[in-house]
Amino acid sequence: MGAEQSTSQTQTPSRGLHVLRVTPSSPAYHANIEPFFDFVVGFEGDSFSSENAIDVPELEKIVESHENRTLNLLVWNSKTQQTRVVPITPSRVWSQEQLSLNDLHSSLPDSQPSLLGLSMRLCQPETASDNVWHVLDVIEGSPAESAGLVPMGDWILGWSGGVLSAENDFYDLVEAHVDKPLRVYVYSYDFDNLREVVLIPNRHWGGEGLLGCVFGCVSCNHLSSVLMLL
Repeated sequence: MGAEQSTSQTQTPSRGLHVLRVTPSSPAYHANIEPFFDFVVGFEGDSFSSENAIDVPELEKIVESHENRTLNLLVWNSKTQQTRVVPITPSRVWSQEQLSLNDLHSSLPDSQPSLLGLSMRLCQPETASDNVWHVLDVIEGSPAESAGLVPMGDWILGWSGGVLSAENDFYDLVEAHVDKPLRVYVYSYDFDNLREVVLIPNRHWGGEGLLGCVFGCVSCNHLSSVLMLL
């Protein structure tokens, strides 16, 4: 794996592939691609510019053609507001090694392992951080406290199924997971890291709300009037 290089690109790209999940031990994992903050916007040598939308079919072909060979991806980061060059080697070996015999027997004959280990969606990076939920308060003894949520320092960016695309999404998601584990991705402002947290909403923990947590909805980097006790 080569060293990452920053480029002079600082404008927010008009379109990009938002990284929602990076599979452990995958090429993307070893290339230090960061979920939720990174956007794949092209590859070195294409006609990338901030005004042009990423050519997804062309990128897919390039990734396929670079199997077991180094490919320099262009990755824009929403925290640094810069595009960097990320050397990555597409490969199927890493995922094949992780498959158990049961997985092999149950997998479809024509299924192909992921070359990069990325789960992404095409979006506009400028609005991708809308509907982020700030943890404002955590009630003692609540499911939120048991899960380790930190008031004021933690932000809910998404869940195992993707991002939260509307204000009501998080409320509906919690309601749908009563007494069931809900995996969410939490960004810590204090430690500048992203972690996976398992919440178990329930009505019998002894306090108000399913989680015992007060959230504020953040849209376009401004705290809105939407406050919610869940």
